[in-house]
Amino acid sequence: MVTASPPALIPAPAPALYRCAIVHVRTAPWRYTLRHRTYMWLVDPDRIPQLPCPLRPLARFEARDHFTGEHASVRAGLDAFLAGQGAEPAGGRVVMLTHARVFGYVFNPLTLYWCHDPEGTVRHVVAEVHNTYGERHSYLLHPDASGTAEVDKEFYVSPFFPVDGHYRMRLPAPGERLDLTVHLEREGGRPFTATVRGTRHEVRTGTLLRLALRRPWSTLAVAAAIRVHGIRLYLRGLPIQPRPVHDHKNRENSV
Repeated sequence: MVTASPPALIPAPAPALYRCAIVHVRTAPWRYTLRHRTYMWLVDPDRIPQLPCPLRPLARFEARDHFTGEHASVRAGLDAFLAGQGAEPAGGRVVMLTHARVFGYVFNPLTLYWCHDPEGTVRHVVAEVHNTYGERHSYLLHPDASGTAEVDKEFYVSPFFPVDGHYRMRLPAPGERLDLTVHLEREGGRPFTATVRGTRHEVRTGTLLRLALRRPWSTLAVAAAIRVHGIRLYLRGLPIQPRPVHDHKNRENSV
């Protein structure tokens, strides 16, 4: 069984696994769809789960993989980001949806943090985005009651879209089901939509082993799928958009 560190003062849910289907749909200049199956972890960054030694290659959570990578813990990185944005601490528990390192490798296109107040209401959502160039950027969101928020696009992700427009995200906190939607909206339309749909599973040794056997090297497979589909789009004639210089302190360490 997976064990966790001693309980925090604020009650937190047990860690969970979500078996996910990720779909990217491009509608301009022509329709193109990417589908990928994987699994993700929902954890409390104050109580990162500790796996038994034989299972640790299948899931490691490291502070260097999030925010600037320079903080002592994931939670310290989150708190520093919120402080830098002038956001008041929500005061309640935080849950984090992410990929873990698998056999030492991780690629997290999107990590989400739901920050609750003491009454259990979501006050902030932080969306941490990583691109395939080893860069990362975080957005602070203030969702409405449905979990929906909008934010200007500030970070180069796909090489086929410039850094313009805005995101409309529906990010309700995960329960038994995971149901996330991200739309890119640009002048004249909505050329890109990403969805993540998943079902919750209790963290058990057998569950993790089954998921790892079905989706070996899961994070490497995500990165590879994005690159393969990018090559296909390029070969079909989609032009590459110039990539602006990004703050080197946000570069990702994936090894």
